[in-house]
Amino acid sequence: MAHTTFEAGSASLFRPGTSDAEIEASALKAIRRRNTLVRFWQIAILVFVIGMWELSSNMQWIDPFFYSSPSGVLQRLYEWATEGTTEGSLWYNLWVTMEEALIGFFAGSITGVFVGIGLGRNRFLSDIFSVYIKAINSIPRVVLAPIFIMIMGLGLPSKVALAFIMVFFVVFANAFQGVREADRNMIANARILGASDWQVTRTVVIPSAMSWIFASLHVSFGFAIIGAIVGEFVGARFGIGQLISIAKGTFDAAGMFAAILLVMVVTLFAEFIMTLVENRLAKWRPQQHLDTQ
Repeated sequence: MAHTTFEAGSASLFRPGTSDAEIEASALKAIRRRNTLVRFWQIAILVFVIGMWELSSNMQWIDPFFYSSPSGVLQRLYEWATEGTTEGSLWYNLWVTMEEALIGFFAGSITGVFVGIGLGRNRFLSDIFSVYIKAINSIPRVVLAPIFIMIMGLGLPSKVALAFIMVFFVVFANAFQGVREADRNMIANARILGASDWQVTRTVVIPSAMSWIFASLHVSFGFAIIGAIVGEFVGARFGIGQLISIAKGTFDAAGMFAAILLVMVVTLFAEFIMTLVENRLAKWRPQQHLDTQ
């Protein structure tokens, strides 16, 4: 018998004798209608905000010197893409920032997952190291940028270190909590069937923690970008953060917004890729019910 995504009470919406195929078709139609409506309002709000920004700038309701305008931002992006920036090619500066963020993201994510799962499965070690992790986590990460730059210099390592720190604690906390929230009954059943600690961790604990881990990964890349840009803002020769710093020093509002827009687009693209990876790796999860009202 086909399954539907409607909640139990919604069966009364259909006349007696309605087939499962008709119910499922109606449910899919409602989902498509809702998705279309959501997309419409997303685009409408974006168009409204950009239109009001452009109109306010052209009508001098806001000062274009400080707030620029969408057309000015796009013009600056076009100039950077075709003529380059004061610090060289736009694409080279973007690659520098992405390289720093990607290395920090992968290093921080992998380390955070392993440490989170390891300490989550070993209460004795977690009790020992918890005080140190809490102490380090209490430090505002961005204030570490000058220290890393002083120790490692203006190059790649200092930016990667800051991106790593920004990512590690987010992923670690979710992996640790995801392990602790694993179903105790499933763990007990696995042990009754003779599973070893490693088998329990691999087949029960890690799959249970995957939702927690992916939830942290969705936001962690944004933190990696923040770490790289803050590091560049404090001291660097190239990168998007350096472009923002130069635009700030020359009161180039269009340049600052252009750099921010570029980072936003790249981060949203990374979020899209992360969602595809999550959906591929988590096919075993049941589809969530959708409230069509």
